[in-house]
Amino acid sequence: MKRAQLESNVLVLVTLALTAFGLVMVYSATSARAADGNGQPMYYLTRQAIFALAGVVALVLAARTPYGFWRRTAPTLLVISLVLLAGVLVAGSQVNGARRWIPLGAFSFQPSELAKVALAAWAAAHLARRRRPTTLGELVRPLGVVAGLACVLVLVEPDLGTAIAIALMIGGMLVVAGTPGGLLARCFAIVTALGVLAIWLEPYRRARLFSFLNPWGDPQGAGFQVVQAMIGLGSGGIFGVGIGHGVIKNFDLPEAHTDMIFATIGEELGLVGTAAVIAAYAAFAWAGLRIALACRDPFGKVLASGLTVLVCAQAAINLAAVLGIAPLTGITLPFVSYGGSSLIAALASTGILLNIGSGHGAEGHVALPDRGRGDRRPRRAVDRRRRGAARARRAGELRRVAGSARGAARS
Repeated sequence: MKRAQLESNVLVLVTLALTAFGLVMVYSATSARAADGNGQPMYYLTRQAIFALAGVVALVLAARTPYGFWRRTAPTLLVISLVLLAGVLVAGSQVNGARRWIPLGAFSFQPSELAKVALAAWAAAHLARRRRPTTLGELVRPLGVVAGLACVLVLVEPDLGTAIAIALMIGGMLVVAGTPGGLLARCFAIVTALGVLAIWLEPYRRARLFSFLNPWGDPQGAGFQVVQAMIGLGSGGIFGVGIGHGVIKNFDLPEAHTDMIFATIGEELGLVGTAAVIAAYAAFAWAGLRIALACRDPFGKVLASGLTVLVCAQAAINLAAVLGIAPLTGITLPFVSYGGSSLIAALASTGILLNIGSGHGAEGHVALPDRGRGDRRPRRAVDRRRRGAARARRAGELRRVAGSARGAARS
């Protein structure tokens, strides 16, 4: 596998820069509230720093682990994540009407973050060892069933944003796997219809949709969060009011350190700061997709594309909601928003991308079938047979030439 040194360097720099920037913005968004609430202005910063340290450790471990490991363990991880997704609905802690977290002492764990990575690894292994799906039946069984089950469990929490991110991730992996465009279009229509149905059947989601269409129609009710985000973004101007000097984060902007942290960035760093954040995610997408294109192993290629789409799709959903060009979904901004499970999962995903880019797991290519051949044998095994046959032919030709020379000498 060709080494993608530039792409790996860009990936590391962007990821660490966004994580460090997130620590600064989390402190800026929470210090006043934390000081007023418990007298500890660094409460959220301390916790986020612990999450970041754990995430960096996960990144390093994942970068040093051959990515073939995830193909072997994907079924087990997927089963564990699905069980946890079902368990959180029963034993999870409830926050703002949603059951998404399993309490673990002073911290909590969000199973949907594990489910996203596990599903990406399992889907990549499934698509790599089989021919590309050409009919709706081939796509639904079993990939559509498993992904649909995960999305249903996430929607029940409820967490529409994560379900959308999973759907986009699977869609990106199908594109890279070579799924025909007509089949992708039919799947997109079906998933969109199911998404609209999920929104319409839930009253709070309908309210968010209507507030998105006209947030100023109810600025103190359903449209409050969107309106406050717009005010924060507009107040920043070109260069912002300065880090720590924003005011809308203090009791006016709900979830200023999680879902709406981009509005805090807009107020304090202005257009320049928000553009830099968007550019950072664009650089992440470029590096991740370049690594996927450079990988010759089908599993590594599909997995790298899936993880890249997962991170960037989540960022796009969050940015679109804060900017008012999409309904609110309650999804965090990767690497930047406050939250331990999402930060650790995103950093671990980056570590897997780095390992794919470095070529440490290239040996996994031997066991994978060549989906372009009719006999589905591994390409490398076929190449060995061809080389052996060619050597045998050359040896035979040499023996015939030598025999002819000996006969001429005797005559």
